[in-house]
Amino acid sequence: MTKKERFEKVIAYFSEHQPVAETELNYENPYQLLVAVILSAQCTDKRVNMVTPALFKAFPKPEVLAAASSDEVFPYIKSISYPNNKAKHLVGMAKMLMEEFNGKIPSEVNELQKLPGVGRKTANVIASVIYDQPTMAVDTHVFRVAARLGLTTNSKTPLDTEKQLIKYIPKDKTPIAHHWLILHGRYICVARKPKCEICPLTAFCKYYENN
Repeated sequence: MTKKERFEKVIAYFSEHQPVAETELNYENPYQLLVAVILSAQCTDKRVNMVTPALFKAFPKPEVLAAASSDEVFPYIKSISYPNNKAKHLVGMAKMLMEEFNGKIPSEVNELQKLPGVGRKTANVIASVIYDQPTMAVDTHVFRVAARLGLTTNSKTPLDTEKQLIKYIPKDKTPIAHHWLILHGRYICVARKPKCEICPLTAFCKYYENN
């Protein structure tokens, strides 16, 4: 099976059986999603969703967060991984939003990456989810699932995985494909012991073929 055929089969399956796939982070506007994605780095969405309601109530807009100190933000996110750094990132992000972007979340990946706490993965998530751009955010789930399925070959970095994926995934499918791969990795193709016995993709999975 060629790589192109493998992509076609994976996309066809998810298009039919999972036509709706979205982030599991809870948010109501672009600002809230940006905060949530920054907090989700090396942390579960479930944990993030536990702390964001109180955080968003205390800091409902970027201008409010920009006027705060990291010490004021810290108590709200202390159960999140790396709370000290993330508190500083959130305040710095909000200040830059107000000073350089008039409080509006930028749509371009390179502009988003200027914000404190925003790496390429986070920028791609925002561009994809909020602005429906054909960007592919690569987290640990996407990196693992793409390699196991055989969608990527000898990928050493998230950027390499991103480039290989967007080469074969149609632009109109890229935003949802990101969520397909994440959710598949979160619930079926898990890190330590993938649940191949219940996986619907084994017929065209390279990992399954070789094990």
